Amino acid sequence: MALTILLVLLGVFGGVFAFIFFKDFFANKKNLGSGSYVKSGALGFVTNFFDALGIGSFAPTTAGLKLMKQTEDRLIPGTLNVACTLPVVFMAFVFIRAVEVDPVTLITMIASATLGAFLGAGVVAKMPAQTIRLIIGIALAFAAFLMLAGLMGWMPGGGLTTGLTGWRLVVGILGNFVLGALMTAGVGLYAPCMALVYLLGMSPAVAFPIMMGSCAFLMPVASMRFVKAGTYARIPAIAITLAGIVGAFIAASFVSGLPLNPLRWLVIGVLIYTSVTLIVTFLRARKNA
Repeated sequence: MALTILLVLLGVFGGVFAFIFFKDFFANKKNLGSGSYVKSGALGFVTNFFDALGIGSFAPTTAGLKLMKQTEDRLIPGTLNVACTLPVVFMAFVFIRAVEVDPVTLITMIASATLGAFLGAGVVAKMPAQTIRLIIGIALAFAAFLMLAGLMGWMPGGGLTTGLTGWRLVVGILGNFVLGALMTAGVGLYAPCMALVYLLGMSPAVAFPIMMGSCAFLMPVASMRFVKAGTYARIPAIAITLAGIVGAFIAASFVSGLPLNPLRWLVIGVLIYTSVTLIVTFLRARKNA
C-alpha cells in the first residue's frame, strides 16, 4: 500500500510536469529556437543510458550541449533540469517496481533527501563547493576500496538486506538528508547514495530505487520553474527527454537483470569514476584560482 501511494505521488509529480512542459513546447512551436533534434536526441539517449547505470547525466549532458553547440550557456541549467526530469521519473518507476526494497527504508530515505534539498540549500550555499567536492571525492574512493576489498576477500564486506532498522535506519535517513542538501552545491546524489547503501550493509541493487526516487521527486518542481520562465532550450530539451526515456529503459532492463556480483563491480566503477571526476574538478579550480 505504501509503495502504491509513493508511485501514485510520483505519477502526479511527473504528470503535472509533463503537462506543463509539453503545453509550453506546443504553445511555442513557431518559436522553438535553435538546436538539432537528431544531435540532442543522440546525446540524450547516451547520457540517460549511463544515468540509469548510476553514473549521472548532468555533467556529460552539459559537455555534449556545449560541444555540439545546441544552446546558449545561459540556458544550459534550465535545459538540463527540464530535459532530464521525465527520464529520471521513468527510471524511478522502473526501479521502485523491479527492485525489492523495504517500504519504510525507501520512503523515509526519499523523503529525507527531498527535505534535505529544500531545507539544506541555505546552509550548503555558505560552504565552499570545491571543499565539499574534494571531501566527497575522497570518501567515494574509500567506499570503492571497501567494496573491492569485500569482493576480493581481503575483508568481510557486502550485504544482502533490502531494508534498514534501528540505528542503521537513522543513519540512512540522516545520510540521505545530507546528500539531498549537497545536491544544491552541485554534488550528485547517485554515487554517494550507492556508497551509503553499501556501507550500511544493504544490497547494492537497493541503491537504484532510493537514488532515482530521491531525484524524481525533486526535479519536477525545480524544472517547472524553468519552463514557466522560458529559460531553457526547447528543441534540445524535448529531444533529450524522448530519446533519454528510451536509453533509460534499455539500461534499466540491463541493470535490474544483473546478479549481485556483476552489479557490485558496476557500482565500484561508478564510485571510482565519480571520485576521480570530483577530485579533478577540485584540482582544476584550484589551479585556475
